[in-house]
Amino acid sequence: MRLTRRALLAGGAAALVPLPAFARDARYPPPDREAMLPVPGGRVYVRVNGDLNGPRPPLVLIHGGPGGTHTGMLDALALADERAVILYDQLDSGRSDWRQDPANWRVPRFVDELEAIRRGLHVPRWHVCGMSWGGTIALEYAARRPAELISVVLGGPLIATRAWLADADVLRAALPPATRDTLLACESATSPPPAACDAATDDFYRHYNRREEAPAAMRDAMRAPGNRGSNQRLYETMWGRSEFVATGTLRDYDGTPLLAKLDGARTLFMVGQYDEARPVTALGFAARVPGGAEVAVIPGAAHGTLSDRPAETIGILRAWLARHDTPSL
Repeated sequence: MRLTRRALLAGGAAALVPLPAFARDARYPPPDREAMLPVPGGRVYVRVNGDLNGPRPPLVLIHGGPGGTHTGMLDALALADERAVILYDQLDSGRSDWRQDPANWRVPRFVDELEAIRRGLHVPRWHVCGMSWGGTIALEYAARRPAELISVVLGGPLIATRAWLADADVLRAALPPATRDTLLACESATSPPPAACDAATDDFYRHYNRREEAPAAMRDAMRAPGNRGSNQRLYETMWGRSEFVATGTLRDYDGTPLLAKLDGARTLFMVGQYDEARPVTALGFAARVPGGAEVAVIPGAAHGTLSDRPAETIGILRAWLARHDTPSL
């Protein structure tokens, strides 16, 4: 969950639909609309592609971190050919206000932030997709059972810190012995030099966070004027410095009781084959949702499913959203 990382639903033919050329090659399309919207604690940057008043309800995507930015989710703009796609930077990250007030770094405030965006854009009903830490926000939002929510996608989500750390321990143990032993030593009182710990952590991320390089268009978006990037202070305050030990305000986070408040027919867990949020763990969480939530595993992807396997991820999302657009569902 560090800033640098961080029953099966068959994708079928939908998962094989190729992305438009902009998504991987030339550049991402400019936003059709941009705004700085007021939320509790400040203002956040929001971009919209597609028609908010179109025939299909919008999709809002919530980035990870805490303290990340929306740029890692730009491939989702491929969905704007049939519905509005809303991306935003959470307060104190990216293009949003940087108030740097730890009083704002609370889970409920981030959930209230999401609802403030819906109201600010005058969206009557929408789909919500949260990735990683964004999945925590999506879980909390969906557990409130807002009438405006059509469906929720929990992508590689942090549901409970204890489960996240348990998955990290399992994945670390499966690494080559030298990397595994270095990572274990880095948590001890006699830690190796920082450079050795960083190299071992990077190896962990290459296995389980993102297995593919970000495209040039995404790297350009990260360097665009006005984008201040990720907020390491926010990340360390809420999580900590290590993937394997949580020392921040999320150290005791447990959202598992909220699973009982979700609607299984409208909830999808989406993880990568090699995800830090392991598929077997996602299956266990899905089973705790009343009626059972669906689980999609993206072949060949790690935690960053949109980055690693954009066509497959978009295909899963496109089919899921279309199936749940009907108000009767």
